[in-house]
Amino acid sequence: MANNEDYYYDDLNSYSLCPKWAPVLGFGGIVAAVVFANIGGAYGTAKAGQGIMAMGIRSPELLMKNIIPVVMAGVLGIYGLIVAVILNGKISRPTAQAITYSQFNGFAHLAAGLCCGFSSLASGLSIGIAADAGTRAVGAQSAMAASWKKMGFTGDAGGQANGSGDALFVGTVLIQVFAGNLGLYGLIAALILSQMDSDCGINYYN
Repeated sequence: MANNEDYYYDDLNSYSLCPKWAPVLGFGGIVAAVVFANIGGAYGTAKAGQGIMAMGIRSPELLMKNIIPVVMAGVLGIYGLIVAVILNGKISRPTAQAITYSQFNGFAHLAAGLCCGFSSLASGLSIGIAADAGTRAVGAQSAMAASWKKMGFTGDAGGQANGSGDALFVGTVLIQVFAGNLGLYGLIAALILSQMDSDCGINYYN
């Protein structure tokens, strides 16, 4: 009687290692990486754009200075694209005689796509919300400082007359940087998972 290891790698059971549906998992990982990363990037861009436009009404001189979150949100889509290209190159095309893409590879690539996609989605949500609030606050502080100067206050006036908003701007940028790191963590995990490989050899169709 054959032991479990011999039985598991028996030709009669090779289908369990490289099933016909395994490529579905790999392509699912590609879809997850691109779609969710782009959703996160789109939301982050739209939400940050709302705050920037609202801020630009009262402080148009700060418009280009506060465009950073839009760039950071757009990078999230590139993360998804990078992972999708890598996973696409890892998926082997089946032939008429054999299947060479194992279910181990399929699950690994699906996990890679989900890691990148959901991390980028969370990052985009965080960037958008933080940028919306941050840019509005920077614009309000700048407008308030200008109002104090017009009223003739030359002293500190509670820090408003001489406040340029730089301290608040730096704080908002730091928040967005750490929010953007979430997508980078997902990208790193996805790259590691995409390198995992299990060769099932030649798996002939029955």
